[in-house]
Amino acid sequence: MSTPSFMNVVRYKLKPDCVDKYFEKLAEFNSEGLRGKYVAKTGVNDYCFVGLWDSEEAIAAARPRMLAHLDEVRGFMEELSPDLGVTDPVSGPIVA
Repeated sequence: MSTPSFMNVVRYKLKPDCVDKYFEKLAEFNSEGLRGKYVAKTGVNDYCFVGLWDSEEAIAAARPRMLAHLDEVRGFMEELSPDLGVTDPVSGPIVA
């Protein structure tokens, strides 16, 4: 098994009555090249997902699956802002 070299981080806010449904759907999500997935609770309804990936190519190949997953859980999320929508995603190489 290779060491992850790329990560993605997504900030979002869950509707209080949808938390359990969200985590059920998240448990079902997996993709080739995804080495680990973690969620931090950063506020009352605020969360931050961190995914560890084999490579930038692995996450790029998984984007259609990730977008399909977002479509499944979008209704569980509150809008962060009109500009962002329901998620604030970033990704990049692991440097430390």
